[in-house]
Amino acid sequence: MSLPSSEGLSPAEAPSPVPLEATGAPAPIRSLDVRRLGRVPYGAGLELQAQMVADRQRGRVPDTLLLLEHDPVFTLGRNARAEHVLFPEAELRSRGFEVYETGRGGDVTYHGPGQLVGYPILDLAPDRCDVHRYVRDLEEVLIRTCADYGVAAARVPGMTGAWVGHEKIAAIGVRIARWVTSHGFAFNANADLAPFGLIVPCGLRGRGVTSLERLLGRPVPLDPLMDRLAGHVADVFGRALRE
Repeated sequence: MSLPSSEGLSPAEAPSPVPLEATGAPAPIRSLDVRRLGRVPYGAGLELQAQMVADRQRGRVPDTLLLLEHDPVFTLGRNARAEHVLFPEAELRSRGFEVYETGRGGDVTYHGPGQLVGYPILDLAPDRCDVHRYVRDLEEVLIRTCADYGVAAARVPGMTGAWVGHEKIAAIGVRIARWVTSHGFAFNANADLAPFGLIVPCGLRGRGVTSLERLLGRPVPLDPLMDRLAGHVADVFGRALRE
C-alpha cells in the first residue's frame, strides 16, 4: 500500500485493514510496558526497535513504549529529498551530527538532547488496523500532552504532528510491519532548535519549529513529561500502563 509523503508514513508492509469480528465478549485490556532508556545513540535505537518488533510479532513481548533522547542526529525518511538537507553530509558530521537514512515515513528531521522521542512498539491487530487512524491517535497523544502544560496544540490539515500556530512542536514518522508499529514521535521539550536551521524540517518550507521550553519560558523536567506522555498513550490506545 503506497501512502502519501505528507503523512509521515513508511510504505506499509501491512495487509489491508482487518475488521474486528463481533464475539459478544469484550476484548481483554492489553498492558503497555514503558521503558525509559535515557540518552541512546540513534543506531542503537534502530537495533533495539528491530529486535522489539520481531519479538512483538512473535508474541514474545507485550506492547511497549520506548522513551528516550538521542545524540544529535539528522534522520532521512523514505520520502526525504536531498535539497531539504542544506549542508553536505561531511560538513554536518564535522559539526558533530550523525546522519542516518531510516525506514520510517516522512522527510528529514533532527533529534537531539532535550527532545523526548517515543517509539511505540504496538500490535494494532485486530481492532486498530488503520494506518491513518494510528497517526491521528499519536497526534491526539501529543495534543493532550501539550494541553497538560497549558499549550494549545492542534492538527494542521494535510500535515502530521502537533502544531502551535505555524510551528511544529512534535513530529511523527512511523513504520508498520505486519501491523506492528515502530519509530513514532519526537516531542520538543528543551531541545536546542538551532540545528533545525540546517535542514528543511519535514520538507516543509515556510513553517517553523518550537518547544515547550520556548513557549513556557522555562525548562521542562523530562520525568514528569514522560509520565504524561505514557499515560496518554495508554488512554488513547486503551492499554493498561505498566512500568
